[in-house]
Amino acid sequence: MNARSLAGLVAEELATIGIEPSADPSETDRVRRTEWSARWPGFGVRHYRSGRRVYVVQTRMTGKVRTVTIGDARVVTRAQAADVARRVLLRAEVGENPAEARAKVRASPTYDAFLDEYWSKAEPTWKASTRARNRYYRCHLDRAFRRRFLDEIMPADIKRWFAQMTANVGPAAANRTFELLRSMFNKAEAWGVLAECSNPCTGVKANKLKRHQCVLSEQELNRFGEALAEIEDSDPMAVAAIRVLALTGCRKSEICDLAWSEVRGRRLLLHDAKTGPRTAWLGEAAQAVLARLPRHTDLDHVFWRGDARLTISRLDQCYYRARARAGLAHVRLHDLRHSFASHAASMSETLPMISRLLGHTSVKMTARYAHLDDACVVDAAERLGELLRKATEEGL
Repeated sequence: MNARSLAGLVAEELATIGIEPSADPSETDRVRRTEWSARWPGFGVRHYRSGRRVYVVQTRMTGKVRTVTIGDARVVTRAQAADVARRVLLRAEVGENPAEARAKVRASPTYDAFLDEYWSKAEPTWKASTRARNRYYRCHLDRAFRRRFLDEIMPADIKRWFAQMTANVGPAAANRTFELLRSMFNKAEAWGVLAECSNPCTGVKANKLKRHQCVLSEQELNRFGEALAEIEDSDPMAVAAIRVLALTGCRKSEICDLAWSEVRGRRLLLHDAKTGPRTAWLGEAAQAVLARLPRHTDLDHVFWRGDARLTISRLDQCYYRARARAGLAHVRLHDLRHSFASHAASMSETLPMISRLLGHTSVKMTARYAHLDDACVVDAAERLGELLRKATEEGL
């Protein structure tokens, strides 16, 4: 430890009481005398010929005596200077060195380096669809905090970045990117790169998104079915896949990846669903669709095109054509899954049962899917009103 290190300790202690370090006296302002404290050896006040007085702290470090100015007596009171000197001497006695702390900070990885490390370890654990989606958001992360040390990134930095992301790419994409960033900082803590509870993303709230609620009525489903029949000859495999998707409430990826080895009678034993292996149940209509499908000579996939499995992009293209014919441009393919859940709810199926049908791990998530059609709600209100009318007329 040298005089600069001792000066660093003094500056830190002055900062705790809200005082800026004073400039050292000029060379022409010569010392007249120094008074040392009897109570705190090493703490003193220097008197200059000009009449100026400054408080100083002095200690022996690495075999040499080091003296550093605490502050001008016109700015710092004696009590404040004595308190600073006492803490500085104690810290120097135990060998605390700000230079070592700065070196430790510099040993922390840069944001760019740790992002690469996190990505190389996390990416192999993601599903193919998740990997493809996250690669898009990676470009936003690459530009976030370039050439910054990881432990220098503060919550205020995260908030500014998140606000800018929301303005540039929209609230949904900003949320997805923020989830990856938060996960990265969580791993930094778990791997010992950052101290515990130091994640700067903590306390930053994601954007509230407007929920897309769209449930196809019975009439809309009939129109959509007619539109599928009209385009079936041009793309029979994609049309069959959409029908099975609508009849089972499965996800797009689950249908496109479906293999014949997973079809077991009235069940689909999905080995690689979004929430892990699960069972999807087939009604007679879904079984009939699968029974009519031709099998590929080399592929085990149920839905295929040429010599490869049916892709999600191909499925989407077919769906866009069908919904345009049906006049349902506002409806997403995923809304067929919402409709499956909602019609199950209108048939008085319980949330736990619908949750099992959809393959949800949480009934709370199922509740977001199972929206009742307005007509069902009106019918329920009419039935309830009639019941209450009779009860009030006859006497409760």
